Amino acid sequence: MTFDACAARKVAPIEITLEALSADPYPIYDTLRREAPVAWVPSLNMYWVTRYEDVRAVLIDSDTFVTGTSASLLFDVFGEHMLTTDGALHRRYRGPALNGAFMPQAVRSSALSQITRRVDQLINGFIIDGHTELRSSLAARLPILTMLDIFGLPEDIEPHLRTWYDAFEAALSNHAHDPAIRDRAKRCVAAFHDRMQDEIEACRAEPRPGLLQQLLMQTDQSLSDPEIRRNALIIMFGGISTVEAVILNTLWALLAHPAALSRVIANRALLDAAFDETMRWISPVQSATRHTLRDAVIGDVSVPAGTTVNCMLASANRDEAVFAGGDVFNIDRANARKQLGFATGPHLCLGRHLAREEMRVSLNALFDRAPTLRLSSSATRLAGHEFRQPSSLSLNWD
Repeated sequence: MTFDACAARKVAPIEITLEALSADPYPIYDTLRREAPVAWVPSLNMYWVTRYEDVRAVLIDSDTFVTGTSASLLFDVFGEHMLTTDGALHRRYRGPALNGAFMPQAVRSSALSQITRRVDQLINGFIIDGHTELRSSLAARLPILTMLDIFGLPEDIEPHLRTWYDAFEAALSNHAHDPAIRDRAKRCVAAFHDRMQDEIEACRAEPRPGLLQQLLMQTDQSLSDPEIRRNALIIMFGGISTVEAVILNTLWALLAHPAALSRVIANRALLDAAFDETMRWISPVQSATRHTLRDAVIGDVSVPAGTTVNCMLASANRDEAVFAGGDVFNIDRANARKQLGFATGPHLCLGRHLAREEMRVSLNALFDRAPTLRLSSSATRLAGHEFRQPSSLSLNWD
């Protein structure tokens, strides 16, 4: 798509820098929703869609707006998997074994005890100190350990996953197409595949409990080894990066709003409301990218085939037309569950129930064991233009 082609469709180009987005994207989103809800961003070579109803309409129309093309960073980095395919192949990848493992009943019956054990284990490592940096001590580690438990993989993979996934996250934010960032991610993808193939062969030789064994045993819509590896990679990535942010963002939001924090500590049933409101107010994943298979109209803007469309989830989640007072964190918000933090449509996040459970167990345990929990610095800030969370969260308690 060239500037001239866009100008012919009366779409004015919008200049946006990734630095400004990382510092505070919400004033930018607010301006776009009011003045250019479907905007052409030449520096990123894509359209941005910022209003709730337009974002939702794109995400549910998987016949027109698809995920897997050569322009997709997800496809470029990870290849073909459930998030870069649509239709029958997507349904095959997201089949009974994978889909069933992440439904609420399965999470409660199979994963809850493992999550609880891991949270207790991690908190035991710092509770007597009276202080911790929560990202490194719990939030970054719990989702990795949980994914290893769910797949039935050994703990020695944990440090490797952390290294690999930092590279993956950088690559999926690489809208400037820095070749060094891409090359590092590609090397990490290859390392993941090598280790996962070793685990597949070990699991065949000596079966073990876990999702990997279930995938190897399924006969209906069975997956090849490369398909298992690619889909395991994207499931683990989503289950690691998003959950880390969900834990940090929910706790940060509550600590920044003492009245809400006091109510949640007194009534833990409010944690679910805090979770949904945090997903709306600080979307951990700021956007969902799609690509047009055919000419389309979004709002009143014509978008040609072969175009990249970025659905700005974080902007949609503060759209005043849907969420009154959208810039305000409010755990009493009646429609917070309408938030699009996990996207919607065929690619609605598979791990959304697991993320909620990991947040719930983590914060309940922290409030039980450190009821005087507080930020050690009021200077804590969120950052990130694609994945948004505190870079660190330092806490004290009596």
